[in-house]
Amino acid sequence: QVQLVESGGGLVQPGGSLRLSCKHSGSIFRAFTMAWYRQAPGQRRELCSLITISGRTNYTDSVKGRFTISRDNAQSTVYLQMNNLKPEDTAVYYCYAELNPRQYWGQGIQVTVSS
Repeated sequence: QVQLVESGGGLVQPGGSLRLSCKHSGSIFRAFTMAWYRQAPGQRRELCSLITISGRTNYTDSVKGRFTISRDNAQSTVYLQMNNLKPEDTAVYYCYAELNPRQYWGQGIQVTVSS
C-alpha cells in the first residue's frame, strides 16, 4: 500500500520561502507521476504542480516562476520549493501519486502566508 507523508509546511511572511517534502513508501517511486495540489478555504482543490517519471514539469499559471517541483528517486521523495510566497498561496497542500489507474493522496499540510 502506497503511503505519502508531507512535511515542511507552516507559517511564513509574504515574500518568504518554504520547501515542502513528500516521502513515498510502499511501491516503486520512480514509476509514479507525482504532483502537488492545494485547497484554499472555500475553494476547490487545484493542481499546483506536476512532475512526470521522465522529469517533465507542469505548473499552474499563478505559481509559475515562483514554485519549483523536483523529485529524488533515490530518496523516494518529491519536493516543492516555494519562493516569493503570497497570502493567496495560503492553503492545505496535498501530495499526489499516480500510476494509472491507481491514485494516492497524502494527508495534507497547512501553508499559511501572513504578516
